[in-house]
Amino acid sequence: MSEAPAGEAPISEAAPPRVVIADDQTLVRGGFRMILGAAGIPVVAEAADGAQAVAEVLKHRPDVVLMDIRMPEMDGLEATRRILASQAGAGCRIIILTTFDLDQYVYTALTAGASGFLLKDVSPEQLVAAVRLVRWGDALLATCLG
Repeated sequence: MSEAPAGEAPISEAAPPRVVIADDQTLVRGGFRMILGAAGIPVVAEAADGAQAVAEVLKHRPDVVLMDIRMPEMDGLEATRRILASQAGAGCRIIILTTFDLDQYVYTALTAGASGFLLKDVSPEQLVAAVRLVRWGDALLATCLG
């Protein structure tokens, strides 16, 4: 068992990470949900824009967020900043997902506090491995799993 913040029950290392998926495309969210569900990883909420992502994370306090960069209302980078600046999001790990392989996105995502950066063309196995990896505090880039 690992240490838990004061006043909270210890986290079992065998317990699967709880995930929120934030992407403006319903089909992408559904695909990620199916992949994670098949691996025994529960998706506790979905969000279609950055503002909704912040609200869902504050409500559900997941271990990991899969966050698209380009979304309406608020982009994933600003949502990441707001989540990690909040007390409720302090222990949350965020993986930024995008279809755009741009160095500036990687730099900005990591500067915003994201734990990882993946392209959306990763395999299902790589996605599951990424969620499990960042849950325990490790960081990753798309090239680390390829």
